[in-house]
Amino acid sequence: MAVDYEKERQEAIEAGTAALTYLRTARSQLGGARAWGIWDLFGGGLFASIAKHGKMNDAQESLNKAKAELQNFRRELQDLDRLDQVDLRTGDFIGIADVVFDGLFADLAMQNRISEARAEIDRAITGVEEILEKLQQPM
Repeated sequence: MAVDYEKERQEAIEAGTAALTYLRTARSQLGGARAWGIWDLFGGGLFASIAKHGKMNDAQESLNKAKAELQNFRRELQDLDRLDQVDLRTGDFIGIADVVFDGLFADLAMQNRISEARAEIDRAITGVEEILEKLQQPM
């Protein structure tokens, strides 16, 4: 059974593009969480903590969707015999500690976790973009 390379290539590009959309959305949402977190550090109170956690929850939802799309992307790449690894480790957010133990150390730890998650997302975005660039080059 012959593989329709062009069809498989297009499916891989679509899957990679979908993954990028969710990764970029998550990065943006984490940026919002970071902004609320900075306000929280300077006395934003319960409202800032709730807003920050809302953005973090939104980001986690986008990351879950991105993971599903990345798995689809991997499958499509396998169809093309171009298995490139795209690793996304989001880690676990320590959100509950911030609401319950709202204070300077919990807030600083949260800001660090947000920065780490954004860095991981940036690496995943770069990896997907590099693979998509290769897919779009003529064979």
